[in-house]
Amino acid sequence: MRDSVKHLSKGVAIYGAGDAAIQVVNVLLVAVYVKGGYLVEQDYGALALIIAFEMIAKTISRWGLDGAFMRFFHEREENGTLSRLTSTIVWFTLGADAVVFAAALLASAAIGAELFPHPTYVLAFRLMLVNTFLISLTFVPFHTMRIRNEAATYSALVFARSIGTVILRIVLVIGLGWGLAGWFAADLIVTLVLLPVLWRWMRPLLTTAFSQDDLRAALRFGLPRLPHGLAQQGLDAGNQFLLSRFIPLDAQGVYKNGVTLGTGVRFFTSAFETAWAPFYYATARKPGAPPVFAKMTTYGVAVLALLVAVTVAVAHDAILVMLKPEYLDAARVVPIIAIAMAFQGIYLLTSIGLNLTSHTEYYPAGTFAALAVGLGGGLFLMPRYDIEGAAIAFLLSTMTQTMVSYVFARRFYPISYEWGRLARVIAAGVVAALAGLWLVPAWPPLAGLIARAALTAGVFAALIAVSGFMRRSERAFVSEVIGGLRRRGGKAPVQSSHDA
Repeated sequence: MRDSVKHLSKGVAIYGAGDAAIQVVNVLLVAVYVKGGYLVEQDYGALALIIAFEMIAKTISRWGLDGAFMRFFHEREENGTLSRLTSTIVWFTLGADAVVFAAALLASAAIGAELFPHPTYVLAFRLMLVNTFLISLTFVPFHTMRIRNEAATYSALVFARSIGTVILRIVLVIGLGWGLAGWFAADLIVTLVLLPVLWRWMRPLLTTAFSQDDLRAALRFGLPRLPHGLAQQGLDAGNQFLLSRFIPLDAQGVYKNGVTLGTGVRFFTSAFETAWAPFYYATARKPGAPPVFAKMTTYGVAVLALLVAVTVAVAHDAILVMLKPEYLDAARVVPIIAIAMAFQGIYLLTSIGLNLTSHTEYYPAGTFAALAVGLGGGLFLMPRYDIEGAAIAFLLSTMTQTMVSYVFARRFYPISYEWGRLARVIAAGVVAALAGLWLVPAWPPLAGLIARAALTAGVFAALIAVSGFMRRSERAFVSEVIGGLRRRGGKAPVQSSHDA
């Protein structure tokens, strides 16, 4: 068990270090864009709509075959047919995407006229489509790195891509004043630089081979994930499109930045998801895997509970520090979005049985149920509660997806979760969040943010320590880790001449 914890933790740390750093920088840049007037509320409203389209376009562009590539990688590598499978996936994807994205570009003017008040936004929309087409096959080299445990290389490339994008956005959006067109032009430029670098991992797996049998096998696994993926993105995109029917673009911009601050939980979940899939595929091949997954779920929920508690406690102060008082309405949605993000994290942890048993046809059941709840709830709540109604509808949809997917996953791959320990960490998160909200006085925003975050984290840690959550072996493991860190941080004693 210790080896499993160390392996997964190392993966999350390596994958997450650069990604988290870049996400923090991007959140800080929101303050620069807003306070400097480089992007206004209307720009953020348009950005939210374009990103909603981007998420849907990315899902379509891969046809669920990225999941099939990872699912069959080990067995095809063992029997010597990995390059044939990879080539089949690549040639099918290129052909299908060429048709889809050409049609989308032809329709972009009509879509832009319907959604956006300014032609600059249409240019940004087109740049997004071109970039999404070009990155559609980058899952092949990136998944290969993940599966072969090249975590450091993967993270270095992701970090380089992210930092390049950040720098170019600063130049194009702030320096040259290109607005949203500069935002998406930065993405496209970085992609054009990255593709030749990734060729090193693509080239050994790519031939002229094309197998209809391999395509059928890959699509049989992957295509059920396509409606699932579209519905998954619909949880975000559909929510945003529906909201645009009820409130103006500047109010959508307020909601967009509230969502940005509420999704701080993704600093953890994005890194965890990258390490989690290779981990559970490899672990499932060994005996005694379900108890390992149960314990990893407990630890994952503990981290999510802490992150949500801190986000809820600091929401008001964070808006005043990062944005302007005009965005204070976003404080109503930040806690709700944070809880919704935590449910998405729980979904990642508890739905793995469908992948492990190749019952991916059940994924759409959860996502379409969630989509129905989200859009149905949005139709009822948004006209009455505007952005707060949108956030509640999104929360209800993620809760639905998590619960339905858990039921199906448990049917095919039962895991006995540690319900008592899970209840303790959730209760600790609730109490810690309330302590951060109520026990810190009305200090200046930056001081209040720091104090609330520190108090919330401290209360959470204290409750975990006194609640009996940690077992003796876990306390010993934590002590061992802390001792190792202290030894690394301290200097080795210098041997004196008298001791020689």
